[in-house]
Amino acid sequence: MGLKEEIDQFVPFNEQERVDKEMMLEYINTFKDVLTRENKMCHFTASNWIVNKERTKVLMIYHNIYQSWAWTGGHSDGDDNLLHVALKEAEEETGLKHLKVLSDDIYSLEIVTVDCHIKRGEFVPSHLHLDCCYLLEADENEPLRIKEDENSGVKWIDIDKVTKITSEPKMVPIYQKLNDKLIIWRKQN
Repeated sequence: MGLKEEIDQFVPFNEQERVDKEMMLEYINTFKDVLTRENKMCHFTASNWIVNKERTKVLMIYHNIYQSWAWTGGHSDGDDNLLHVALKEAEEETGLKHLKVLSDDIYSLEIVTVDCHIKRGEFVPSHLHLDCCYLLEADENEPLRIKEDENSGVKWIDIDKVTKITSEPKMVPIYQKLNDKLIIWRKQN
């Protein structure tokens, strides 16, 4: 199944996901290059909500560009298998080798605004990340590693503290939604 079909089959949790799903499908139909950063307006990314076995903690990184505790993830860079991208990014950014995919389906959709910034000495204009988030599980006792060119911290955070630890106000409702979905997911699985 291709990315367009995956998004088309995604069942929104709330109004934000419903609208973002519509927009993502529109962007896929409008632009040929939404899988690469060549599209300076919007492109796909994959992120992760990495939880412990008890579903009481989330693994987050301290993102160097945004100067905030954040989920893991990255650009698709042409790969339309966003679960593959999500797993690769999680391993690169945390050092985890034994990640468990809790569902092959997209866990959450969001369009995230990215302010202009400098990355590796180059100017990056403001743009949109068309993000597909996946739900993963990891062992809290597995060793963690910082990826120094991207983050300066990796740690497990209690679920109820996630929205308090981020310094990006726009991410608070997204992280809260991910936690709310996790509560429902726990009851169903």
